[in-house]
Amino acid sequence: MRNWLRNGWASWQHLGMHPFLATAQSMLPQVLSDIEAIVNIESPSRNASQLAKSAVQLESIIQRVAHRDSVLVDSDVGPHVLVPARGTARILLLGHHDTVHPIGTLAARPFSNDGKVLRGPGVFDMATGIVQVIYAMAILESAGVDTSSIEMLWTSDEEVGSSTSRTLIEERARGLGKTGAVLVLEPSADGGALKIARKGTGTFDVRITGRASHAGLEPEKGINALLELAHQVQRISTFGNAELGTTVTPTVASAGTTDNTVPAEAHVLVDARVVVPEEKIRVEKLMSSLVPVVPGASISVTGSLHRPPMHSSMSEELFALAVESQRAVAGESISGVSVGGGSDGNFTAALGIRTLDGLGAVGGGAHGETEHVVVDSIAPRIALLAEIMQRVLAQ
Repeated sequence: MRNWLRNGWASWQHLGMHPFLATAQSMLPQVLSDIEAIVNIESPSRNASQLAKSAVQLESIIQRVAHRDSVLVDSDVGPHVLVPARGTARILLLGHHDTVHPIGTLAARPFSNDGKVLRGPGVFDMATGIVQVIYAMAILESAGVDTSSIEMLWTSDEEVGSSTSRTLIEERARGLGKTGAVLVLEPSADGGALKIARKGTGTFDVRITGRASHAGLEPEKGINALLELAHQVQRISTFGNAELGTTVTPTVASAGTTDNTVPAEAHVLVDARVVVPEEKIRVEKLMSSLVPVVPGASISVTGSLHRPPMHSSMSEELFALAVESQRAVAGESISGVSVGGGSDGNFTAALGIRTLDGLGAVGGGAHGETEHVVVDSIAPRIALLAEIMQRVLAQ
């Protein structure tokens, strides 16, 4: 592939199309084939054996297309795929190869390509983003750009909180230094917009312990955990701060065993998201200070805001570079938006490393039955990624 690209590079120079875009379009059939290959290996979070298969497939594509060697970093939930820089790293390409879709989803919703959209579990989040940037690396190589200072990290547990990969992510990001850049291949926002800021995110688990008794014969001898839960849910719902963008939302609850028993146990999961770093401390303090209202009940709270916010100041320079790159490649601008969800880019931005997110697939329906990628967006996105990386390396 490398020789073919290099030989064909000069032939694009006389065309009106940007050479990166022309090359990306010529590579599209193979790009689509590699996307299909990744989607066809189901890789649910925490399924180590399936994630091992996915990692091997990624290694094969990286070696064949980008001519780079990779290292599989073992973890309890499956291997992370690391492609180290050849020397000092300046760019870290970051994403994940685990998905939210359980085994069997592929049989129900197999990969498809009708010429306009790609469908299949994980195609948007984030098989396409991974493949796009691997081919962008190949384009840079074909143009004679030294890519030895670019490294990749595809983790296996982003969808379940990155507990086994966070240390590795932060280690690789620190190796870039303050002038380095992290490009996150998470899917784009609506219409292909980049993600310039993310909220810090976390989940709390509130568990109530009471005492069971017969609801008809002697309810007074019980301690009603459900009643206590109702009090706590009302209190927790006041912890948000709309002016600062903080949301604290009870989401999943359960209590009781039978309809004639005072419930002895209850619990609620609480989703929390913050924009302002100081709000993390405030919310965690409030959650840890919950006290019972019902006499005799007890409360335990676990969890935290484990992903710090990604502030827009960390993406400002890279976003400006992306806007310039989009104009150069496609003759148009690109937008940037702040989003509520978190990613592994939150970790790198919190270290003070420049981070730009949402550089992956253009489409929609992440995690759901309508998950899809717009085919016509793939080549332009590959070209954009190549142009951004070239400009970062030239700085």
